[in-house]
Amino acid sequence: MTMTASELIRRAGASTKSLVKVLLLSRRCTLPKGNKGAIVIMANGPSLADTIQNDIKTLMTMPRLAVNFAALAPEFDTLRPQYYLMIDPVFFGNDDNPNLDKLKKALSAVSWPMTLIVPAKSASKLDKTVTGNPNITVAHINNIGASGFHWLENILYKSGRAMPRPRNVLVPSIMAAIYMGYDTIYLTGADHSWMKTIWVDDDNHVISVQPHFYKDHPDEQRRVDTTYRGLRLHQVVESFAIAFKSYHDIRRYAMSHHVNIYNSTPGSFIDAFPRQPLQHQ
Repeated sequence: MTMTASELIRRAGASTKSLVKVLLLSRRCTLPKGNKGAIVIMANGPSLADTIQNDIKTLMTMPRLAVNFAALAPEFDTLRPQYYLMIDPVFFGNDDNPNLDKLKKALSAVSWPMTLIVPAKSASKLDKTVTGNPNITVAHINNIGASGFHWLENILYKSGRAMPRPRNVLVPSIMAAIYMGYDTIYLTGADHSWMKTIWVDDDNHVISVQPHFYKDHPDEQRRVDTTYRGLRLHQVVESFAIAFKSYHDIRRYAMSHHVNIYNSTPGSFIDAFPRQPLQHQ
């Protein structure tokens, strides 16, 4: 399809901006490469509870990647994920949050080999009780959003220096799986049904309920409420739109590298990937 002049200018500007960000902010990606076959990404949406209950045998036939506060779930020691990814700055700050303390304790107690994937720029801020666990290997990823000409996106994504805009932890999770060499990716717990649970109260505060397959600690829920309290509805909806668009950018890139991504989450709002139940490997 012929590119219009305005689209050419837009992509050129985006490409220039992306290159500057990568040159200034990116570091060497240290994710392990050379993997083959299928991997299942376990996002923390409420449907993951049903997947664990109904498809645990199939789930356990593949390498598993968990995210964020999944280590606090009672099922964590049963799932024993080979990979664990954390991107949000909240995991690398000094907030007085009991949930973070519990997470550090849970990760420091991991008793199986696990690769902990974190942003390269935040790796030095990891708690020493976590990095001191001999079962944990820390790998770095660059959560730098890049866009522009597709040929440039392909180069930046393949190098591990950038990815589609990571407005949700699922974006870097999928890109990490592709970078590591997996050619089949199943998405579970990726409900993304936030639009069902967002409203504005009588004080014009945006309220967003984002349930997980585990029970959230009250302090974590208060942190999320406080974060949304400072946002306007159009900002929240725009953030949702960016996340959903990023999945279409991922699909384009994945198809060009012969990677199949299947959404195995019942009722998921993600419309970028074909639906398919987990397949026994």
